[in-house]
Amino acid sequence: MAKNWISPQDLHARLEDPDLRIFDVRADLMDHGLGRRSYLEGHLPGAQFLDLETDLSGPRGVHGGRHPLPDPERLAVRLGELGVSECSDVVVYDASGGSFAARAWWLLRYLGHDRVRLLDGGLPAWQQAGYALTTDIPTPAPARFVARPRPELLASLEEVRAAGHDPQVALIDARAPERYRGEVEPIDPRAGHIPGAINRPFAANLEAGRFRSEATLRARFADLEDYRDRIVYCGSGVTAAHNLAVLDELGISARLYAGSFSDWASHPELEVRAGAE
Repeated sequence: MAKNWISPQDLHARLEDPDLRIFDVRADLMDHGLGRRSYLEGHLPGAQFLDLETDLSGPRGVHGGRHPLPDPERLAVRLGELGVSECSDVVVYDASGGSFAARAWWLLRYLGHDRVRLLDGGLPAWQQAGYALTTDIPTPAPARFVARPRPELLASLEEVRAAGHDPQVALIDARAPERYRGEVEPIDPRAGHIPGAINRPFAANLEAGRFRSEATLRARFADLEDYRDRIVYCGSGVTAAHNLAVLDELGISARLYAGSFSDWASHPELEVRAGAE
């Protein structure tokens, strides 16, 4: 049984568990209201909504990327309002293969809460299994969630700069290959990747929207085990968490550069490289 994701069947069997908390993390980077509208139209029974832009991100600045990390204490208060305590088993999902839900997964881990999993296949897999959606909005009793941040899970801008010159540190870009190579850039003002980065697109972790087998995932990331350190980034610290969930599943430690490419690209003095490494 996987540590970091759960099947629709196993989740369905636990719906009456009083310690279970389910969160819908559907989002759209171009239409920030789409996730909440989709939630209101129908969601998993017992699911509450977490907003990528307001709950799982902090305010934007000149630097720091498009989705800065939220203040840990503020997020802890929000989770407590939604009924999450240290005894809660949390499941997060979206309709995009876990690309947004992984941000919630990582943030809970960052705050010290290990009892969190992704719904494998998300809402589409739930429906394909024949399970119903609801428009009922749950109101669990508030709880006390204590944030215990783990700064060791983060990499700073300076550490990322140094990683490009250190052969013992793997710098991993989780974006699509065409964005990594700088052929297209739909969001950020500069196109390309951080010098020294290798490309491991998060989407290749999936087959038909579900996580690939452990053997396949291990083969995909086996070369990373030889490095002293591993730092993962994407466009803004969201889909990189998908790779981090897989690496953690495989027992390979890695850190997040939270500002990711959107932070790096906001510094005009920093090189952005096109093509493949």
